[in-house]
Amino acid sequence: MLADPRARKRERRSDLEATRRSFNRDFLLALAADFKKHGAAAIEKVRKTQPAAYMKICVLLVPREMKVEHSSTIKQMSDEQIEEAIAAIEAMLAAAGEAAKVIEGEAEVVPSLPAPARPTKAS
Repeated sequence: MLADPRARKRERRSDLEATRRSFNRDFLLALAADFKKHGAAAIEKVRKTQPAAYMKICVLLVPREMKVEHSSTIKQMSDEQIEEAIAAIEAMLAAAGEAAKVIEGEAEVVPSLPAPARPTKAS
């Protein structure tokens, strides 16, 4: 047994870190195996039955900080290049319109997660 309290504390911290790493590894392996077996079906089920949870997962996967740089690309284009770009966009829209399928249906109420509680001010 270690007599030095600092050595015991370091040993406990080392044990906790090893346990955490082991747990994380085991959890991720189990999650990966479960995803391989049920992944697409589970995602589809959540999307259909809990759209709020589905969107929350999507949001969590997007980086919090995205660097957006403004560039004046259009200002640098010649009139001819702008006209060509407009023609290309119009052609894409026309092609997409021809391939579009209309789906008839009615919206149905689906249970979702409750809105988050608003923080209260401390008096």
